[in-house]
Amino acid sequence: MIAFIAILSGVVLVVATLIDAFEVVLLPRPVRRRLRLNRYFFACTWAVWVRCADLWPHGRRREDFIGVFGPLSMVMLFALWAVSLIVGFGMMQWALQVLVPDSGSNELVDQIIVSGDAFFTLGYGDNVPHHWLARLLVILEAGTGFGFIALTIGYLPVLYQHFAKRDLQLISFSARAGTPPTAAALLGWHMHGTPAGLERWLRDWEIWASDLVESQAVYPMLAFYRSQHEGHSWLGSLAVVLDVCTLLIAGADDARRLQATATFSALRRVLDEASDSLRVAPARQVSSRCMDSGALHHLTPTIRRILPAWRDDAAALEAIRKLRQTYEPRLEGLAAYLLLPLPEWINPESPAGARFDRETIVRQLTERPTE
Repeated sequence: MIAFIAILSGVVLVVATLIDAFEVVLLPRPVRRRLRLNRYFFACTWAVWVRCADLWPHGRRREDFIGVFGPLSMVMLFALWAVSLIVGFGMMQWALQVLVPDSGSNELVDQIIVSGDAFFTLGYGDNVPHHWLARLLVILEAGTGFGFIALTIGYLPVLYQHFAKRDLQLISFSARAGTPPTAAALLGWHMHGTPAGLERWLRDWEIWASDLVESQAVYPMLAFYRSQHEGHSWLGSLAVVLDVCTLLIAGADDARRLQATATFSALRRVLDEASDSLRVAPARQVSSRCMDSGALHHLTPTIRRILPAWRDDAAALEAIRKLRQTYEPRLEGLAAYLLLPLPEWINPESPAGARFDRETIVRQLTERPTE
């Protein structure tokens, strides 16, 4: 009876691991099933990592510690898959040795060692299976291990390609939106250009969002990868662009709000996809980022340098409030879960707004970031 339970348990463990690895590595579409090994793995390990991060004071070292989790979690996930396969095949080998008399050692530890030898194609060692079923199982495991290692090696470059593609857009963003990034600084950068230039820039972010929806759906673990650029994150950058699109949709005329609407919809879909894939509930209270009539009045001169017909009346403020309700809860829910700070609409340290005279630009380019 125990042998049959061991065979069944081993088969379930091996099949569940192979399905999980197939869905993560090979399946080019999102998986909506809740019972997934990697989902529980990331939820548990991230919870532990967050607890450890809370022991560090806020600063660069804490951020560096959090940033290790993304790459390290993938290594731990591959190790978990390998251990699960070795233990599963080892349990089946042990059950066969128990059921077939004089077929070899009937110690579970010995059979797990045989399983590990077969998985990494190292050879049998001193404990050689005698029955043909056990030998066939060893051949099957050796093929599984060889394919698993090959898929693992091929998977990492694809994952890092999506990460680099996501982070590439932040290079130009960090130069335009300031550090920390704000909607005011971003609009200030564009106020010396033309509305067409701003629309082209928003079109680039629409394309970026479309790519991010695809990668976030297939590779949800990318959300744990921190940006290479200090003071910026993919979620904070997304928030700033959403803020700019909200302002343009609320106060611009029909001809100028078309691109902003398309970019807004694409970015909001990224939030929906990320929240669903990570199972993060929207925040119940939205209070960390304030946008009131005073902030709107502060931004009005800058926006009218770009769009002279832009309105800042009560209807525009009400439209901003309604639009924010569609993305702020998910935005703050993800920010709290991933420990990513969200930028403000206006940098409180620069109450006069963005300036781009020669002296300001020289000072910004020659200042060194503080440790």
